[in-house]
Amino acid sequence: MVYLTRVEHFNAAHKLANTNWSDAENKEVFGKCANENWHGHNYELHVTVKGIPNAETGFIYNAKTLGKLIMEVIIDKVDHRNLNLDVDFMRGKFTSAENVAIGIWNELQPHIENNSDAKLHCIKLIETSKIYVEYFG
Repeated sequence: MVYLTRVEHFNAAHKLANTNWSDAENKEVFGKCANENWHGHNYELHVTVKGIPNAETGFIYNAKTLGKLIMEVIIDKVDHRNLNLDVDFMRGKFTSAENVAIGIWNELQPHIENNSDAKLHCIKLIETSKIYVEYFG
């Protein structure tokens, strides 16, 4: 099995807050991330696919095609946007890094797996230099 990872970047704002909690409870659990005026991150997104190289191309998935797909399906929707308000696949969901990674997986998986022999292996979303999540479906 061969793994191919494409790395892209986007900037986005969000707020972590449970609407069933008081402002004090949200501040206690989420700290600055519950700021009523939002906060932002410079995200780094790693999309990894896996498969067997094609005999004619040597690729498991064309990296240029993967980059274009990520741009069209994800980056164009999230870059310089508010994840809570502007992103259709996050609407009504808690915008933790964990849930954003799951949302990205759900958006990309059908495009990758319905159009190639490759399988989506992992979404790695780096939120800060100290925090990242990985989702393997």
